Amino acid sequence: MNTLRPRDLALFAFVIVLFVATGLLQSWNLTLTILNMGLISAIMALGVNMQWGYAGLFNVGIMGFVALGGLGAVLVSMPPTGEAWAVGGARVLAGLALGGATVIAAILVWSRITRYRGVVVAVILIAGFFIFRSVFDQGVAAIESVDPAATGYLGGLGLPVILSWPVGGALAAGAAWIIGKTALGLRSDYLAIATLGIAEIIIAVLKHEDWMSRGVKNVIGLPRPVPYEIDLQNSEAFVARMTAWGFDPVTASSITVKLGYTALFLAVLAILLWLAQAALASPWGRMMRAIRDNEDAAEAMGKDVTRRHLQIFVLGSAVCGLAGAMMTTLDGQLTPGTYQPLRYTFLVWVMVIVGGSGNNWGAVLGGFLVWWLWVQVEPIGFMIMNAVTAGMADGSWLKGHLIDSVAHMRLLTMGAILLLVLRFSPKGLIPER
Repeated sequence: MNTLRPRDLALFAFVIVLFVATGLLQSWNLTLTILNMGLISAIMALGVNMQWGYAGLFNVGIMGFVALGGLGAVLVSMPPTGEAWAVGGARVLAGLALGGATVIAAILVWSRITRYRGVVVAVILIAGFFIFRSVFDQGVAAIESVDPAATGYLGGLGLPVILSWPVGGALAAGAAWIIGKTALGLRSDYLAIATLGIAEIIIAVLKHEDWMSRGVKNVIGLPRPVPYEIDLQNSEAFVARMTAWGFDPVTASSITVKLGYTALFLAVLAILLWLAQAALASPWGRMMRAIRDNEDAAEAMGKDVTRRHLQIFVLGSAVCGLAGAMMTTLDGQLTPGTYQPLRYTFLVWVMVIVGGSGNNWGAVLGGFLVWWLWVQVEPIGFMIMNAVTAGMADGSWLKGHLIDSVAHMRLLTMGAILLLVLRFSPKGLIPER
């Protein structure tokens, strides 16, 4: 199922040529930087392809799940802030417990009584809200007052950062389950609106709940699964080896670190791709495609369409959360202000559509190709515009306008590529078979 043909191999070879040419003409550091984010983008595209390509679910809340993955990296890998736990940790946990108990009590009352249940539930929710806020807000204020310039949050568990990757996926999966239980009954266009709104809510929470992730003050200095460049540069054995091989130790240390990330990300992508291919070729995969193509017929054959939609929605979101944790690890920081749902959701969807929805190999190809273009289009456009305007007088309004327009080349190029692919290869570069 969806094995690679010679034409598909040629497309992957073309992408490899692009990366090699970047290394030869610019720098290998830049190539590896693009490659590492390309690997993460390919994993995101795999997650979206599971939802759209397997089941036809139009999820526009991708960045919300990616952000939850980044939060997982912080909660697992950062050291705990002892003073913050001492002054407010217990009150925050007690407040969260009270909030959860209020919701559970309201659900139980709604399901078990019929007379005046609306009034009773409203009383429970209102009273519970005020009790929750009275306890929770005091704990939050105490935590955020602890050295707010450096900490001001509870911190994490201090565990190895690689363990945070599956935790990030689990956080995204849990949120997807809650969202799916309420939103998956909606029509595709309403589901898109709902998931986009929920993603905005998740990101808004990350921006404003400083006690959890420092909000817009950002969490920096996340632990790394690979050595630091400065440690390699201070290693006599590494310096001696690189010098003997004719490499600059500083440049070699940077490349070595990036290669370490590449190996880790490539291993994760390979495992996910293998699992996705196996699932797609299984009876479960055939059932998902049957549901995607005709829900009524699949339901008439005894398939639980709603349950399967929820299942694939959770799985795809978990993969996006895993990618989010990996991206935060690569960056070494959590910056909630950079999660822009419309911009980056659009980019991931372009990857899936250009690569070929319903085909895992196509999603991976789209991830690499579109990310390379996203990074390289602007500098290439700047070179082209400089060449075009070389004969124009300095200070000319036309020359200034053309050079300034380079900043918009990325979105213009993405739109043009999307239109060309939809016109000449509507099923993508590697279509589903």
